Amino acid sequence: MAFILNIDTAITNASVCLSKDDELINITANENMKDHAAWLQPAIKDLLDAAGINLKELSAVAVSIGPGSYTGLRIGLSTAKGLCYALGIPLIAIGTLDIMAEAGVKKNHTTNLLCPMIDARRMEVFTAVFKKNMEKVIGPCAMIIDENFLSDLLKNNSILFYGNGSDKLKQYINSPNAVFDNIEINAAELIKISNKRFHIEDFNSIAYVEPLYIKQFYTPIK
Repeated sequence: MAFILNIDTAITNASVCLSKDDELINITANENMKDHAAWLQPAIKDLLDAAGINLKELSAVAVSIGPGSYTGLRIGLSTAKGLCYALGIPLIAIGTLDIMAEAGVKKNHTTNLLCPMIDARRMEVFTAVFKKNMEKVIGPCAMIIDENFLSDLLKNNSILFYGNGSDKLKQYINSPNAVFDNIEINAAELIKISNKRFHIEDFNSIAYVEPLYIKQFYTPIK
């Protein structure tokens, strides 16, 4: 039996949940991105208290590592690392697009492929393309949205587009093979992946794992 704390602060809504093996015990969320840093650690305490679980009973901590919000990724990963180091338990780092793909699979659409999309500002998105068995057709990357977006794949495949970056795409794609959906993403989507990785002991180095930013943070010079 494994109690795993699952943390997702990569996108607009932050959430954290507690799972026992592949079963969700409890989940809490925060919709204000500016409050993620102040919200996360008290939320973890409240979550565990409500479940009657002590920190020392945790078997591992899983966390989304990006792409996504630069600040959000640092908040989530630093918290996960701190807990794992202090408790002497494993860290499981999971790509945000993999988490979103897991949510897309659950929707059971008839499309051949899944394309989760995260808004990267202007006309750029962080994205990847998955088969329904979670095999990557295109790995995590940053792409510019235009009328040729994934046009080669759309010729012979139906693709489900979703995530907060997909709204920008609708005005450019008229293919009947393009399907759009509003799919909610939260920390519960980590459970299946984190439980599987825990039982095969597929862990990450607390010292060396870093956020998956994909592109460098840019601050304009005033």
